[in-house]
Amino acid sequence: MKAMIIRQAGAPEVFEPAELPIPEIGPKQVLVKVAATSVNPVDWKIRKLGLPFGPDYPGVLHGDVAGVVEAVGAEITTFSLGDEVYGCAGGLKGPDGDRGGALAEFMACDGEFLAPKPGNLTMAEAAALPLVCLTAWEGLVDGANVGWGQTVLVHAGAGGVGHMAIQIAIARGAKVFATVSGPEKAKIVTDYGAVPIIYRDMEVDEYVAAHTGGAGFDIVYDTVGGENIPKSWQAAKPRGTVISCQSNSTQDLTPVHLKGLHHIGVLMLLPLMLGTGGARHGHIMGEITALVEAGQLRPLMDGDPFPLSDVAAAHARLESGQALGKVVVQVSA
Repeated sequence: MKAMIIRQAGAPEVFEPAELPIPEIGPKQVLVKVAATSVNPVDWKIRKLGLPFGPDYPGVLHGDVAGVVEAVGAEITTFSLGDEVYGCAGGLKGPDGDRGGALAEFMACDGEFLAPKPGNLTMAEAAALPLVCLTAWEGLVDGANVGWGQTVLVHAGAGGVGHMAIQIAIARGAKVFATVSGPEKAKIVTDYGAVPIIYRDMEVDEYVAAHTGGAGFDIVYDTVGGENIPKSWQAAKPRGTVISCQSNSTQDLTPVHLKGLHHIGVLMLLPLMLGTGGARHGHIMGEITALVEAGQLRPLMDGDPFPLSDVAAAHARLESGQALGKVVVQVSA
């Protein structure tokens, strides 16, 4: 099968074409003929930095996949040949070795990570959803149990996780606000149903006063990390909840203590890395399919998909910080 591989960490140009054997599947696995995959920050970081949970070299990257079931293992009862499926199912090192990625014509996936693809999306659109939806859902639903009437602040609302967090929270009845950098992104979050906050124009105390009467938000989802974490604590109400999927910094926890906050860290890759919890991911993706087909969730796409042979350009596009929406790679027709 055709694939794009890396033999070392480095710039996007480390990708090279290769012919690999079609992977064999175990009894609980599904062989997926890959149609499309999306680029997530973890993908380019594995490629660039050689992170320890990345695959051994030569490696096939990318977890997000949308495609068609080509073969099923003996213990698979949920999928049949020809089914259209999607999920986040590989591209890194698992407890028993490498989980092959989606930058190849075929991908062996543990069946529990997959769900039926939404019928009203293209393969490219479906491939844009898994990692960002799982990250948003694990924080908002599994972690904070977001519900009717709550106020939710999403930082970087036009980003990958951010625009999904907005839609999931709204679908569950919350009133959502979202920080953005300027008018273009303000329009995007408005179109998704959130109230935009241009953070360059307002300090935290100002928008907390303007939108919550000074009480603070019930839930704050921080997708930025770093110095945005204490700002998120500042924006939350006493005994509120702050969710973070980017926490690579050192912080003084005093504000968390003094406000009695719940701080939830999200790393949706854990089931892939540890080999437990994959069934929950498959269930969440089924819930996402229902939301998409009900018209309550849609992806933001950064232009047309890149061809598999041009995956280096796709990585460069996302890594540049200029992408507006999900960057997708079309692997096959």
